[in-house]
Amino acid sequence: MGNMLRIGPVLIWLAVSLPTQATPAEQHNELHLDPAWLTLVHYQPDTFGEGYTSQADDPDFFLSDQGKYSPKAELQATLAAVRQPGGGDNHARCRFPARTQWLKQELDLSLPDIRCPGYQEWSDTLNTETVTLVFAASYLNSPSSMFGHTFLRLDPPQEDEETNLLLANTISYAADAAAHDSEILFAYKGIFGGYPGITTIQPYYEKIRLYSDIEHRDLWEYKLNLTQSEVDMMIAHAWEIRDRNFDYYFFDENCAYRLLALIDIARPGTDLLSEVSTHAIPSDTVRWVVDRNLVSEVYYRPSAATSVAYSLDSLPDDHQTLAAAIANGYVAVGDPEVQVLPPEERAHVLDATYDYVRYKSEADGWPREIAAPLSHDLLRERSRINGVAPPEAPPEPAVRDDQGHDTFRLSLGAGQLAHREFTQLIVRPAYHDVLDPPAGYRSGAQLQFLRLDARLYTDNNELQLEQLTGVEIRSLSPRNAFFSPLSWQVGFGGRRTDTGTDRVLTPYLEGGAGGSWSLGNQTQAFALATADLEIDDDLRRGYDAAPGADIGLLHQNNRFSLLAGVKTKAWIVSSQHRQDQLYANANWHLGRDFSLFARFAREHHYDRYQSLWQAGLHAYF
Repeated sequence: MGNMLRIGPVLIWLAVSLPTQATPAEQHNELHLDPAWLTLVHYQPDTFGEGYTSQADDPDFFLSDQGKYSPKAELQATLAAVRQPGGGDNHARCRFPARTQWLKQELDLSLPDIRCPGYQEWSDTLNTETVTLVFAASYLNSPSSMFGHTFLRLDPPQEDEETNLLLANTISYAADAAAHDSEILFAYKGIFGGYPGITTIQPYYEKIRLYSDIEHRDLWEYKLNLTQSEVDMMIAHAWEIRDRNFDYYFFDENCAYRLLALIDIARPGTDLLSEVSTHAIPSDTVRWVVDRNLVSEVYYRPSAATSVAYSLDSLPDDHQTLAAAIANGYVAVGDPEVQVLPPEERAHVLDATYDYVRYKSEADGWPREIAAPLSHDLLRERSRINGVAPPEAPPEPAVRDDQGHDTFRLSLGAGQLAHREFTQLIVRPAYHDVLDPPAGYRSGAQLQFLRLDARLYTDNNELQLEQLTGVEIRSLSPRNAFFSPLSWQVGFGGRRTDTGTDRVLTPYLEGGAGGSWSLGNQTQAFALATADLEIDDDLRRGYDAAPGADIGLLHQNNRFSLLAGVKTKAWIVSSQHRQDQLYANANWHLGRDFSLFARFAREHHYDRYQSLWQAGLHAYF
């Protein structure tokens, strides 16, 4: 009886507790919905319904025939496959080491050792101790790089400060575009998912040569504070997705998006992908990584163009003129104009000129028979001057690219057009225009996507779509004695145009090219030859075209930006009228989150004058 009294409570406890103890099979029933599993197989919730779809578009990425649409089926197939005997590179545990590691942790699986020679050799070759997120600044001359580009550098153990990180490997995701595709075709396919996207491994020095030396893009390196186990998990998943097809989309499933997924897998709970809605702009994704406290150090690597420009700008004006004369062959290094300079000044001129000649021979393909002898003469003359330090590296910008204003902009304003008052709403998903706060962005660069301008006219409560901008790009790059970049612009969309009797919404295509000249550190003047095309049934011949010109002034600083000038267009098909406009647009920046804006335009068209006044507030998100 005593034994029964002692055993009774134990039996009661077992009877009560057993139904609540989940069996492994019951645990598996919910494990497929674990956020870490969904991220590992790149599942996203369906827009309609309660299911999931993997963003992987390669059948070899799945172990179940239903794996693309069923997290549960893929989990069950993976569990069965990793328990199979055998080994070698084709075994599931060798193909999916990250999945295997996660399942072992979650289910406390005990699996026998297995040889994976391919994965082991790959992992040993990468030899990764830390991971650095690298951001390459925007490059307007290529549709794939207009917003910048991100990739991961896999840093080996640094036994000392001399460890050469240039030899480290990188992981990047990009569209697998055909080499002969034009930039226009690339942009079209990139927007609508016409390219497969692949994850590739390349040495870092190749990336530097492409981005820094050829495309003249500064690099920012953000060292991530991942632990060794987190780094190993990232490398394991990189093996799983290497050479696997994930359809590439220019706006969202792009280079930056895939890297966010890798970081989420390395450190579950960061949930970086939740920040992505309609688009993933690389500079925004870097900002999210920084905001999650994932960065321990930041290093700035200026491009070759930035370094050369800084070296030349450090010279006085008369020394810059002399350096240009030497580089262009008008003055020899042994001529009196050079030799008369004090040793320190002469050394600075020779250093800057040599850097410029080397840069031009690499970037612009100066003939070797010209560049090589000149470089030799410059180095020989420089070697005769002792005690003068070489040029300093350019200083790090005060504001990094990820510290600039957010790229989504919402604007509210009011104005008057030809005595008709209106209120206006402007929505711009991306990215930047020349009047926005300039810190963290390229000077003179403008890139806007899918901007919508809507007006409500108060005299009759008429709501009108004023303009829908598909793409608008402008690049104003000042010319000088050393560099002669082309300033250009292009855009298309729909806008209100005056037919003489009405303002109708017409599709348009516009472009222009010319030059820009610096008037100081923050001001430049520009002159562009322009061309416009409009197509609409309301036009007399169904379309109209206009050559023209745009001459103006741009000033940018962190408090105030101004764009002012005159435009003229000669419509030569339907209206056969000139359209002349005087304009002035200004923004007053209230930090990085808000700007006040004002706009004035005085236009002469169809033998009449009309004025536009407008003011309001920009908010950046």
